[in-house]
Amino acid sequence: MTFEARDPNFEHRVRASFGRQAAMRLLGVAMERVSPGTVELTLPYREDLTQQHGFLHAGIAAAVVDSACGYAALSLMEPGVAVLSVEFKVQLLAPARGAWFRARGEVVRAGRTLSVVSGELRAFAQARAEVGAEEGEVVTLLTGTMMTVRGRPELAD
Repeated sequence: MTFEARDPNFEHRVRASFGRQAAMRLLGVAMERVSPGTVELTLPYREDLTQQHGFLHAGIAAAVVDSACGYAALSLMEPGVAVLSVEFKVQLLAPARGAWFRARGEVVRAGRTLSVVSGELRAFAQARAEVGAEEGEVVTLLTGTMMTVRGRPELAD
């Protein structure tokens, strides 16, 4: 689906907001791509982000995909508002193991107050420099709802 941004400076606003997000910085997440209705984030494998079997922890996977989806929704919102997750469902399809991970968030429907989003986390076995046509394995899916917060200047993204 193709969307048109309501803010001509949406990419700058999304990247600036992401830069203020301490949780993603702590995890080592980077914002790779921003377009109207779509955001991609990357996360390198780190042992300190795993569960007891060495897989990326489900909570970490959910947090990264949630952020990708939230910023995808924000990319379509007007200036001066904030985005907050209202609800989401995560499906863990396979153990999240790999050299790095890519979270992609996409808007399914952008409403005035609520936006429906979907996201996925892919695991890549090879280091990023070695990745060619490799698509990665989908290990996590997310569907959710994001809310546009208006009238709260202290929250504006």
